[in-house]
Amino acid sequence: MGGLPRAPRPPRAPPARKPGKLPGRQPAIPEGRPIVVALPKGRVLGAAIELFGRAGYQLDAVQEESRRLVHDCGPIVALVLRSGDVPTYVEYGAADVGVAGRDVLEEEERDLYEPLDLGIGACRLVLAEPASRPVDLSSHMHLRVATKYPVLTRRYLEERGVAAEIIKLSGSVELGPLTGLSDRIVDLVETGETLRQNGLLEVETIMEVTCRLVVNPASLKLRGPALAVLIDRLAAAVEARREL
Repeated sequence: MGGLPRAPRPPRAPPARKPGKLPGRQPAIPEGRPIVVALPKGRVLGAAIELFGRAGYQLDAVQEESRRLVHDCGPIVALVLRSGDVPTYVEYGAADVGVAGRDVLEEEERDLYEPLDLGIGACRLVLAEPASRPVDLSSHMHLRVATKYPVLTRRYLEERGVAAEIIKLSGSVELGPLTGLSDRIVDLVETGETLRQNGLLEVETIMEVTCRLVVNPASLKLRGPALAVLIDRLAAAVEARREL
């Protein structure tokens, strides 16, 4: 008897490939409709475009001087968004896949499939304080910590049994200790130069951060073969990049 067709299985982890063994350029996407990819603005965008290029997906149109936020790149339609908005667009199905940092994903705890660490946008989430005014936890002072990441900060403090008031900021977190708003901060750093220029000293690294490929679960069920191609090619590109 006939029945409903079975939903395609999620793609298996792609096998490791040797450098230089990437498939041919700009592949056709099965099922016709382009895959919608959400990309973050800022420093990660160039690295993401380069990685997709290594995988055979040319996103040169994204880098053209333009105010456009939607770019037709053949088998891919690219959306250029604030980094914090990428998981939202993917979770609600406005994009099939996206590139998002581990910090954003763990802070927001989105319901997304994360098949691949892309290895780009490497940075660290750190705890920092004024070099001239270190915190003495044994003094039982009323500790205030400013951050863009209240969920991750609270988890970190609770794991260490530290009681603190968490103050959420949207930007210029380094100003917190300089103005007396907070005693410490939790923020992303790449080289730590901004901290040093503002008289701040790293206390501890909370998390190593890189960007992940995230996939909408419904898209994975409905477009499994097409997304398997994309994931497989990106995995090969990541492997080849590591060998450079």
